[in-house]
Amino acid sequence: MSGPDKTDKLTVPLRRDSADAVDGTVADLIHTAPVVGRVGMTVREAAALMTDREQDYLVVPLADGQHAVLTDADIRARVVAAGRGTDTPVTDVLTGPAYVLHRATPAVEALTELLERNLTVIPVVADGEVIGVVAPADFVSVPVGTGMALRGQIVGAATDSELTKHGRRIPALIADLVRRGRPVHEITRTHSLLNDAVVKRGLDLVVAEHPEVDGERITWLSLGSNARREPVLSSDVDSAVSLADSVPDEEVPAYRRAFAGLDEMLRGAGMRIDTNGALASMPLFCRTHARWRAAAHQWIDDPLENKGMIFTSLMLDARAIWGRPGTGGAGEMLADLRSHPRTLSLLLSESLATRARVRSIRDVVTRNDIVDIKHQALTPLVNIARWAALSVGAAEVDTRSRLRAASGSEMMSDDQASTLIEVFDVLQRVRLTYQVAQFDRGEEITDEVSMKRLSPLDRSLVGQAVREVAGAQRRLANLKQYVPVADQNG
Repeated sequence: MSGPDKTDKLTVPLRRDSADAVDGTVADLIHTAPVVGRVGMTVREAAALMTDREQDYLVVPLADGQHAVLTDADIRARVVAAGRGTDTPVTDVLTGPAYVLHRATPAVEALTELLERNLTVIPVVADGEVIGVVAPADFVSVPVGTGMALRGQIVGAATDSELTKHGRRIPALIADLVRRGRPVHEITRTHSLLNDAVVKRGLDLVVAEHPEVDGERITWLSLGSNARREPVLSSDVDSAVSLADSVPDEEVPAYRRAFAGLDEMLRGAGMRIDTNGALASMPLFCRTHARWRAAAHQWIDDPLENKGMIFTSLMLDARAIWGRPGTGGAGEMLADLRSHPRTLSLLLSESLATRARVRSIRDVVTRNDIVDIKHQALTPLVNIARWAALSVGAAEVDTRSRLRAASGSEMMSDDQASTLIEVFDVLQRVRLTYQVAQFDRGEEITDEVSMKRLSPLDRSLVGQAVREVAGAQRRLANLKQYVPVADQNG
């Protein structure tokens, strides 16, 4: 490793205040009683109750145990603008059933749902009863909402130059969260929210600049670590696009050229765009819905041909951030992959393809103490989690949620899942802390960790974490040998 002496420890000075000490669940954000109505009330009564409580929402319990939400914006759009009277039954204009959160939901997950679903409020429940609601404004003054102001500036960027200026502030914000000792999964989720905002605003600008590109015919898929909400400072921003089948073949190159312009915009915003990786501007990652579905079947039928196994894993991590997620051709393609019985077998093989290790015999002989924490430890763990989630029919995308979904199943015990979640957090924390130290020093940000530059505690933690992942791989190897994989999917 060139540059600084290998014995020069890479550390990040931490700073904490009282707010940083709070891990934060959604219940911590509730400070007032909810405004709760009833099914039989009129819009006039609902509006009067909202006015009396000085709130812009109303939660209405439904007969089936679910809840519906009425907002001030709903009344303006569905009653006033539609010319309806205020004696209209509230049930005629309710939005429901509403998406709700349990009181123990981490605050960062609540913020993610609010922003991704573009909701005004989300009811919070405990034992089936509404105990309050959360809105975007509730997150502004808490640690998990640190990126809200920057996200607002990104979303409001009117030009390419404004967008790139705001995007370049993301690494400094992430570094600040690390210094404040925030949980690593909270930091990476915030990072992905900001990355998504830059990409989506960039798409807005690109579509506006290219009349030959129809935004209504685009489903933009985030891939890789950003799709899993696990990006760090070294992560590439990978992508794919599923175009409507109404886009003729001769028009597809025009879309790719527009997306190439977006690539340059994102580079200007400080994002890592690998021309040898997965990019929507490249032919392999820009196809119509029908062509994606046909390709997915080819990957499963012949996984060794044209990198079928790699593509399968990439697309199983895909998360739609533009268009209509879960519907249309892109959703059908992902559903095909998840439901095909051979997919599980492919993922199990991939989980064993790269063995977790800290040092090889060659490393010992050459006295090489460099560890690629991503490829030698995290990638095998991410692969295990992807397989484990699919084995129990779970559609979760992030690694921690996948392991929780598989916990207690025949494929993974509760203890094994808990251990692997802890291992994942340890590896991500060491990786991200190391990269922030590199960022602070102006060094190249990389996944290659010199063990001598880590603290003794971190060296021990990394070594133990890798051994746990290797142990999980050995258990999977035994499973593959004795249990027919096709039977594991029911």
